[in-house]
Amino acid sequence: MITERIRGFELHDIRKLFEMADEDTINLGQGQPDFQPPMDVIDEMYRAMKEGNNRYGSHYGLTELRDEIAVQHPIDIDPDNVLITVGATQALRIALEGTVDIGDEVLYPDPGFVLFRPHIELARGTPVPYRVEQKDGFVPAVEELERLRTEKTKALILNSPSNPTGGVIPRKKIRAISRWAKENDILIISDEVYDRFVYDDEHVSSLRYCDDVVVVNSFSKSFSMTGWRLGYMITREDWIHDLANIHSYNIACPPEPVQHAALFALKNGEDFVDEMVSTFAERRKVMVDGLKDITGFHCITPKGAFYAFPSYEFDISSKQLALEILKEGVLVTPGAAFGDNGEDHLRLSYANSLENIETGLRTIEELTRRFPL
Repeated sequence: MITERIRGFELHDIRKLFEMADEDTINLGQGQPDFQPPMDVIDEMYRAMKEGNNRYGSHYGLTELRDEIAVQHPIDIDPDNVLITVGATQALRIALEGTVDIGDEVLYPDPGFVLFRPHIELARGTPVPYRVEQKDGFVPAVEELERLRTEKTKALILNSPSNPTGGVIPRKKIRAISRWAKENDILIISDEVYDRFVYDDEHVSSLRYCDDVVVVNSFSKSFSMTGWRLGYMITREDWIHDLANIHSYNIACPPEPVQHAALFALKNGEDFVDEMVSTFAERRKVMVDGLKDITGFHCITPKGAFYAFPSYEFDISSKQLALEILKEGVLVTPGAAFGDNGEDHLRLSYANSLENIETGLRTIEELTRRFPL
């Protein structure tokens, strides 16, 4: 029998809208690059399979891959600080399962990634949303975190660059938040999946300023491997063993051929990443300029990821607005899918062609002309 706790989980609105779209829909809702992985990386996975790398491996992950992640990381870490996971999703799940007890409170951003709240609840923690505001560049304020802190506050989830807002937490703010967390004995779980997609600033990890941090990352976005399901976490060496045990009981071990391909990508794929980020920067300008030209929309320029998160003035819920836009053949994501504070916003992805972005924006403009302000 299914538990009442699980019965309370519903398919989030993003998936529901995706299932309503057809093959002719212009998809400005997708959360993945519209690039294929580099062909030589695909060839490397095929080579690894042909050479017999098809068996169970270490539950810690491929030694050479952990070594390379440590070597390339901008902060001095050891391979023993790295655990390879089945996507960042699994890394987030075991990070929360391994650190949160029943009744512990976990602060998470609102609007924020759709998996944060369910994963906290699955770990039997209590989710506590903190507001991030458009006027502040969707960057968290220490004052807001302190307002929500109680004696039960165990962990804080940060996400920079942010999905859905594109906000990037600047160095000064990361330092202040890290100091606050350290002073209050609060663990930071830092989702850094979009760390390579930063345009006007720099990516700064809280790992630079605090020891009690679990960094969650992935190969999915950087090398356009979303369907390959490979990620990793970085944290204290004395925590890795216990988290790896949860990981082992959860999935046994990450897939070997994909790890060999990811290792090759790390060593040889920098030009691919640079090209993709440059392309997204060009599309970002078209998306933001186009949204600013539509009456009733207000959009700040996202500093990272590949999403714009405009607010709007129309008297209609974000879900209903997204449905009306979908009827016109364009898929966008309602802001409320990312939390109550996301209402009166939409998320639009510029991981699509310039032609589709421009067509989609024209469609939205023509539709919303009919809406009173």
